[in-house]
Amino acid sequence: MFSTVAAQKVSSLMASKPRRLRHIADTTLLAAKKPSTMVTSADGSEPSTMKDAFSNYASYLNNLNDKRERVVKASRDVTMNSKKVIFQVHRLSKDNKEEVLEKAEKDLAAVMNQHVSRIVKELQGTDFWKLRRAYSPGVQEYIEAATLCNFCKNGTLLSLDEINSSLRTLSDPSIEPLQINVLDYLLGIADLTGELMRLAIGRISDGELEFAQKICRFVREIYRDLMLIAPKMDDSSDMKMKMDVMLQSVIKIENACFSVHVRGSEYIPFLGSEDNTFSLLGVRDDD
Repeated sequence: MFSTVAAQKVSSLMASKPRRLRHIADTTLLAAKKPSTMVTSADGSEPSTMKDAFSNYASYLNNLNDKRERVVKASRDVTMNSKKVIFQVHRLSKDNKEEVLEKAEKDLAAVMNQHVSRIVKELQGTDFWKLRRAYSPGVQEYIEAATLCNFCKNGTLLSLDEINSSLRTLSDPSIEPLQINVLDYLLGIADLTGELMRLAIGRISDGELEFAQKICRFVREIYRDLMLIAPKMDDSSDMKMKMDVMLQSVIKIENACFSVHVRGSEYIPFLGSEDNTFSLLGVRDDD
């Protein structure tokens, strides 16, 4: 009987061994699957690597938004004061050309030194394309004013390289300076044609027919050149709209110059002629 009981105990022990092994294995697997807790520092605080990263991102975005606001404000000041320069140029006549252009150039230099310089300082060493929408309107207006003054004085188109070279004097030589991109330059030139159209109409009414014809040839050449470039521009939605306006300006100048050329005698009283023997229809009063 002893042997029988002993045999039963041995068999029970042998049968329970696999269960014990499975229990040990299951306990080990549960311990492995249990999520690990965050390692804490010696003083019991959580590590700040992730927190510092998000704090740095928040600080960067806040600084960028503040800079954008300052750039927008400077761009508005550039736009407003550049328009004043353009209005000054439209006061030009054959009797006060040098005086008006001298005043316009001084005002334009003030725009550069007082307002454009603020944009340059804000954007030094930064990615200019991130904030392009903030300063682009002011830059385009400045290009319009600068090129209008240059044409009235020299009869030529101010190039992009000449404008960018003037901006280099406003920035620290050790930091990458703001450089106007080709798109903003072309958009400013497109706006220039509208001002030249108004200038041409004004010169016709003041009797400066040759100057008006010079403007007509100049605007026509700009339109022809931009017609070759605009379809190939990636971001050309603004340019396409301005090309339509530019075409209307070209047509208005051509019609005005053509009318003066064909029916010039009828325009003499309106052009400041000193001959008062002509009536409004171009017929002499003594005829």
